[in-house]
Amino acid sequence: MENSFKLTEAGYQNLRQELDKLKDVDRKENLEALKEARAQGDLSENADYDAARDEQARIEARIKEIENILKHSEIIRDTHSRVVTIGKTVSIKFGVSPDPKEYTIVGHLEANPLEKKISNESPLGRALIGHKKGQSLSYKAETGKEISVEIVDIK
Repeated sequence: MENSFKLTEAGYQNLRQELDKLKDVDRKENLEALKEARAQGDLSENADYDAARDEQARIEARIKEIENILKHSEIIRDTHSRVVTIGKTVSIKFGVSPDPKEYTIVGHLEANPLEKKISNESPLGRALIGHKKGQSLSYKAETGKEISVEIVDIK
């Protein structure tokens, strides 16, 4: 799919939930805040009204953004293959380090290094895609440094 967002099933569901919350909860709360601010009278110097309008713009922009992502998304399903693809969790050793580190390969929208989710478009993610357990490879990090890794396991 051309110009699509690659999402795991979980990533797709998270966006659906966020969209539902924005439409069903946040939008309604914002309308109440706008009503209350309007009831205060003069809107030209009403900070509550301005804040509620800013929040309304943020909510509507995020709704549009998520709807666009969902409309143009491609859900990556587990292929049960033995090669690294989006959605796979990969155990790798860096250089001579004895301890493997585990990362899940995801589309760029789901990437979150703190949760050990790396983008398929990152240097490491790009290097790992298509490789198998037991293979060694090297890639160029954003710093320009050449880094060697060994794939210990793929789940």
